[in-house]
Amino acid sequence: MLDLKSINKSWTLFLDRDGVINHEKELDYILNYKEFVFYDGTTEALKIFAEIFSTIIVVTNQRGIGRGLMSEEDLLDIHTNMLRDIKNTGGRIDKIYYNTSLDNDDPMRKPQPGMALQAKKNFPQINFLQSIMVGNNVSDMLFGRNAGMFTVFLKTTSPDLELPHDAIDLSFDRLIDFAKALHKS
Repeated sequence: MLDLKSINKSWTLFLDRDGVINHEKELDYILNYKEFVFYDGTTEALKIFAEIFSTIIVVTNQRGIGRGLMSEEDLLDIHTNMLRDIKNTGGRIDKIYYNTSLDNDDPMRKPQPGMALQAKKNFPQINFLQSIMVGNNVSDMLFGRNAGMFTVFLKTTSPDLELPHDAIDLSFDRLIDFAKALHKS
C-alpha cells in the first residue's frame, strides 16, 4: 500500500500526459498547442510536485504521429510550449518520453515498461520501488506495475472504473487533488 507520508525527495514521479496534465480529446489526438488545455489546478500541482519529488517524468503514447495525423515536430512544439508554461508557474518536468508506435506490443509502448527503463538509464538515481505512476487509464496503471512502481489513478476520463482494482494503489479525481493530499502528508 502506498503511504503518502513516506514520500520524500528521493522519490520519482511518472505522469501520463493526456487526461492527466491536459484535457484529452475524446476519440482524437491533441495535434497542436492550440488544442492543449491544462486541467484546472495542474500547474499548481506541478509546482507542489517540484518541491516533493527529485525527478518528474512524463511518459506518453502518441499514436497520432504513427497514424500520420501529426508530425514529431508538432509533438515537440506541444511539449516545448507545455514545459514553458509549467516552468513559468514554478513547476518542473525533467524529461518527456513518448512512443509513436501503432504496435501494442512495442516494448516502449505503455503498458510495457520500456519508457520507464529508458528513464532509469538517463536518471540512474530512479528507484522504481520509490516511484509513482499517475495516469487516467488502466494501461498507465499496468505500466507502473510492470516497472514495479506504485500507481495513482485519476478519474478524469474514466470516473466509473470499478474500484478497488489490483493495478491501482490510490485514486483521485484530478492531479491537483493528489498534489494536495501529498502536500498535507
